[in-house]
Amino acid sequence: MSKRRRRRTWSEDEKRMICAQTRVAGVSVAQVARRYDVNANQVFNWLKEPRFAAEADEEQDVPRFLPVEVLDAEPASAPPDAGAQIEVELANGHRLKVQGGFDPDALAALIRKLST
Repeated sequence: MSKRRRRRTWSEDEKRMICAQTRVAGVSVAQVARRYDVNANQVFNWLKEPRFAAEADEEQDVPRFLPVEVLDAEPASAPPDAGAQIEVELANGHRLKVQGGFDPDALAALIRKLST
């Protein structure tokens, strides 16, 4: 005897939140669907509905890169290890991959910022 899968009911807010996550650069609908254990075709159907479209306010909260000027930078005490590699998958689904030498404190600060 096979187990029947229980049908999940999604609120409109949940659907809107799931649809918003598909609009993040580098994130696929399939990734978001797996994260919430929903069929990707269902998410595509929600994306077609205007009520689940991105809010105007959401578009303004997009992270942006700003110009930076480094003053009085200290050289690294040891040469970076060119073969070093680290990959971190954050709870929000983002993945950070760093190759070559890196500053552990700076990397930890970056991960904290990306996790929020």
